[in-house]
Amino acid sequence: MADSSTRVLISPQDLHPAPGFSHIAIAEGSRVAYVAGQVALGTDFSVIGGDDLRAQTVAAMRNLEIALQAIDASWDQIVRRTVYTTAPQDFETITSGIEEVQGSDEHPAQTIIGVTGLAVAGLMIEIEATVVLR
Repeated sequence: MADSSTRVLISPQDLHPAPGFSHIAIAEGSRVAYVAGQVALGTDFSVIGGDDLRAQTVAAMRNLEIALQAIDASWDQIVRRTVYTTAPQDFETITSGIEEVQGSDEHPAQTIIGVTGLAVAGLMIEIEATVVLR
């Protein structure tokens, strides 16, 4: 169990290992922000990373980082993350890209959902987050 001022992460030993996520995140705060799904799009609306899932994951996480900075929040304030992807079985690649950007292997509660496509052709991943504000 890891904790900070805004969340407590729990992965009970009686559940399967949680690679790249925690089974439970307890939020400790009263203000919550819901960050819309972030994708691998540049400011010119171009897809970043081509058909490389890891590169797109890093780009989506960089965009999520910009959103967090806009609300003066950090990675350890995310209590829930939902990942929509065209390659849900490639969770190790997704986790690697997420960890590169957040600089940590601590993960909130998370669900990865397989989709047949996203809003813009060529996108492979979209990441949304629920954040408890300090």
